[in-house]
Amino acid sequence: MFTEKDIKEIGAHGLTVGGVERQIENFRRGFPYLKVVSAASPADGIMVLSQQGMDEARSEYEKAVDSLDVVKFVPASGAATRMFKELFEFVNEGKRGKGIDVLLDHLSEFAFYPELMQYVSPDADDVTKVSAIIKDGLCYGSKPKGLVTFHAYPEGVRKAVEEHLVEGAMYASSNGRVKIHFTVSPEHIEGFRALLAEKQPLYEKRFGVKYDISFSVQKASTDTIAVNPDNTPFRTDDGHLLFRPAGHGALNENLNDIDADIIFIKNIDNVTTDARKGDTVAWKKTLAGVLVRLQREVARHLEALRAGKADIAAVARFAMKDLCVKLPQNYDAALLEALLDRPIRVCGMVRNEGEPGGGPFWVSNADGTQTLQIAESSQISPDDMHLMKDATHFNPVDLVCGVRRADGSKFDLTKYVDPATGFISSKSSGGRDLRAQELPGLWNGAMAHWNTVFVDVPVTTFSPVKVVQDLLRPQHR
Repeated sequence: MFTEKDIKEIGAHGLTVGGVERQIENFRRGFPYLKVVSAASPADGIMVLSQQGMDEARSEYEKAVDSLDVVKFVPASGAATRMFKELFEFVNEGKRGKGIDVLLDHLSEFAFYPELMQYVSPDADDVTKVSAIIKDGLCYGSKPKGLVTFHAYPEGVRKAVEEHLVEGAMYASSNGRVKIHFTVSPEHIEGFRALLAEKQPLYEKRFGVKYDISFSVQKASTDTIAVNPDNTPFRTDDGHLLFRPAGHGALNENLNDIDADIIFIKNIDNVTTDARKGDTVAWKKTLAGVLVRLQREVARHLEALRAGKADIAAVARFAMKDLCVKLPQNYDAALLEALLDRPIRVCGMVRNEGEPGGGPFWVSNADGTQTLQIAESSQISPDDMHLMKDATHFNPVDLVCGVRRADGSKFDLTKYVDPATGFISSKSSGGRDLRAQELPGLWNGAMAHWNTVFVDVPVTTFSPVKVVQDLLRPQHR
């Protein structure tokens, strides 16, 4: 199948021939659907905290935070192309939908308006104004969301990346140090560095903290080969194999490189203004407090199990009630130890109000257990699709992760992936159709074998910007 030239290309990409052949086999075989049992709900799998429970969890985290190594992990790769898709269609193809009318009718209300007016006059024609947003001018069509101006304040505007600095100071500061890690595309690193070099000292002075900012790029070794519709390797016009980034699931490698006790994960565009950050900060600390308590209890039960002194029934109750694992009837100490000795993630779940995103489900596993998973609709078989309608919540990507064992050593997160939960999609290159493959999603299959706890959080903690008009929502004003 592969020539000597191909094999050299594969090796230069950090891949092996065997690994690429397995990717091609995935195309041929397809990925199986998840064995979904039911949608998780407040009555079964989603924790709903009282005000007292929330206060106690938040206090638990605040007491522990200065003894913890905390990192805020922000996926910030890729250009904001989809955010400005309608604008490109208007400029390039003359298609004018309602979104363009909303944009232009409210143009002066966007935080980036003063910057835009440096490139065009207020009486410029509509195409010129829109073109100045995405092309020559602000160039937002080729910039990442993190470098787009989101919010306006009396003292000036903030880009999305700056809001993460502010958030980090409010809930991820340990001993006055705030560690934030951004995953970015190579072509955007310098833009991030330049902005942070200018802005970081201002936020350090304002919040009395020191930032430790780091970056990583999606590793080439996580790319996947593209294939033709007949599942043979796709070749470019000059005969080279085509490798494509394998989606956000590839970031599991980046996450695995982070050495920390607790890692907060939140998307770059899910930020709000200072006036509305109260719920976000309170609930981030609450989720972290839930994690801290779970880690302490896991350590206690594991120590007893390994010493042969555990009350097996008590450990089972903890696994079922607190770690949300439904056990088979024939469970034993070995199964309980294996279940407890896993990374833990505590995930905020928002009431379903029609926003897109995966949902919380119970799935069955080969070891006879049922555990909680975040599942996308593409992972659910047509026969089980009715369960999507039962979902009361959806995934806003609001995670707090514990990646150390009870003895302090670090989990190898690559060992907790379900490789059978990838995605296959139809794409094109050079006008030719191809099939692309994504690795198991970072908060889907890449965390399939973690212990997962879902907590009901208010919708006020969720302020995504999927299209530019979302910046007109109250959460961004």
